[in-house]
Amino acid sequence: MGNAELHSIHVHPVKAFRGQSPREAEVEPWGLAGDRRWVLIDDGGKVVTQREQPRMALAAAEILSGGGLRLSAEGREPVSVPVPEPIGTTTVQIFGDKVEGVLADPAAHDWCSGYLGADVRLVHMDDPATRRPVDPEFALPGETVNFADGYPLLVTTTGSLDALNSLIAQGDHADEGPLPMNRFRPNVVVSGTDAWAEDNWSRIAIGEVTFRVARMSGRCVVTTTDQDTAGRGKEPLRTLARHRRFAGRLIFGQNLVPEARGTLRVGDPVTVLA
Repeated sequence: MGNAELHSIHVHPVKAFRGQSPREAEVEPWGLAGDRRWVLIDDGGKVVTQREQPRMALAAAEILSGGGLRLSAEGREPVSVPVPEPIGTTTVQIFGDKVEGVLADPAAHDWCSGYLGADVRLVHMDDPATRRPVDPEFALPGETVNFADGYPLLVTTTGSLDALNSLIAQGDHADEGPLPMNRFRPNVVVSGTDAWAEDNWSRIAIGEVTFRVARMSGRCVVTTTDQDTAGRGKEPLRTLARHRRFAGRLIFGQNLVPEARGTLRVGDPVTVLA
């Protein structure tokens, strides 16, 4: 691990939309600043992701000063979305959790609905310190999370991606590889480690910030979605099912919980503490 470093940072302001790759990012208790603070819901309040709408991968969300958004997609005029006033809340159903959020303005709903061809609404998480606890089976008291699948941050490694792509090249869907890291939509990517080294981490430091490794990341159909075209294939799930199945889950990456606030910078050293 002597050469391990932070290779890249990824912030996804709207869950399932294309994100940004800044050179540095602030770490908050519930995730990177600005990451997954917004989400789309259907008319029943259920979260909408690339699982149902792969074209979400082609829409971009940029954070504006003050926390608002600029939404854009090919063929559509961009729209700016201010942070809504927390006057009233709506319930978001996200993977078994019921989370309170604040509806964006009607222009945002219209833009997103028109783009996807479905009735959706854009919701902002106004108070991530209180809105959604981390799964208590894998959390410490008081830990919370934004609109991510379950944990504040996801870490992956370039060494494991190289190993996975080698396995894909030996399989029956070799033509789909090699896959880029964006298939896995991580927050932080680490380089300079052996393949699958992260399986054995329980606590790490990235630069000045320490993290508890909460749980291996189980992968879903989103990883089969080409983030540049929205097309779907079989990989990497076919290969993960053969080589990376643990307790019935297909594993790539680790979920992290910050132990303190701080700043991450590309190039920061990464140290395994336990």
